[in-house]
Amino acid sequence: MSMTKNFDKLNETFDVNGEVVPVEVEPTPITPAKKKTGQSPEDIKKDYDYTRGNLYSLIEKGQEAINGILELAQETEQARAYEVAGQLIKNVADATDKLMELQKKLKEVEEDTQVKGPSTVNNALFVGSTADLAKLLKKSNKEES
Repeated sequence: MSMTKNFDKLNETFDVNGEVVPVEVEPTPITPAKKKTGQSPEDIKKDYDYTRGNLYSLIEKGQEAINGILELAQETEQARAYEVAGQLIKNVADATDKLMELQKKLKEVEEDTQVKGPSTVNNALFVGSTADLAKLLKKSNKEES
């Protein structure tokens, strides 16, 4: 069985004659992919504002709860009420620490997204008088010519 006979049924099915016709295809230009940095600066700012607002709300509600439980503890003089007050104070302090950590993290993210200049700076220093500098410049001009 020859190779053309293998394709005869396909040629009949697709109603083609089996001739190969070259087709020119224009190559599409290859553009380098942009490096994704994760979130856009707008998303980061939105997330920061949302998280910051939630932390402020939690801290305020925690302070109100502390005031209430301290009043209850003073009225009842029960050890359990003072224990709960201590736990609430610790939780509010932890939320305050998280608020400060959020500030640090935002600062780190902003520093990462900023374009940094060259890290190496080479400065040339000439030690000598102006007469020495003039001689050196005249000598280098003669060598270039």
